[in-house]
Amino acid sequence: MKTKAMYIAAFMVIAASVTAVAKGEPSNAGMVVVPVKGSEVFKVIYRGESTSRVRLNVYNSSSDIVFTETFNHLDGFIRPLNFSGLKFGEYTIEVTDAQGTRVEKISHQPVASERTIHVSKLLNDEGSFLLSVAKNGGEAITVKIFDKASNLLYTGSKSESGDFAQVYTLKDVTGAVTFEVSDKNGYVKTIQF
Repeated sequence: MKTKAMYIAAFMVIAASVTAVAKGEPSNAGMVVVPVKGSEVFKVIYRGESTSRVRLNVYNSSSDIVFTETFNHLDGFIRPLNFSGLKFGEYTIEVTDAQGTRVEKISHQPVASERTIHVSKLLNDEGSFLLSVAKNGGEAITVKIFDKASNLLYTGSKSESGDFAQVYTLKDVTGAVTFEVSDKNGYVKTIQF
């Protein structure tokens, strides 16, 4: 549903960016580049004034062509571009048709982590908590556990090749307990009991 709304919004942006042609009549031709959330994919949405040959070029920050494609007899397209494997940084996307060239710059950055972190208090085992991390992908995380006075009870790092779970037993701890799970990118999740 969100993807459909994104396409509708992109087409509305193209339609709203009305330009005058030689006769002074409005045109709904244009180009927009939309990032696909949670991935390294950008979608190029193009609409031309007429059917023509269209060239799509992608340049890196050094103005080197990293991708090119030519379309024959088109008046519009939606083309996904996968930037995984390319260096992070600025890229220029250029679409050239019979009416001219349209250019848009994008910033290719690391995808934010979409891991799920959950802590549960085990009912039948006093002072025991289960920490589970899904979608870890081998990235190291740091686990810190604090008591109600913010005293550090435990600190440790975990680096698993995928999802993992671990039980932590905190003997002789009364009151609130706080788990802090963080990664090297600055993502921090705090869970309090």
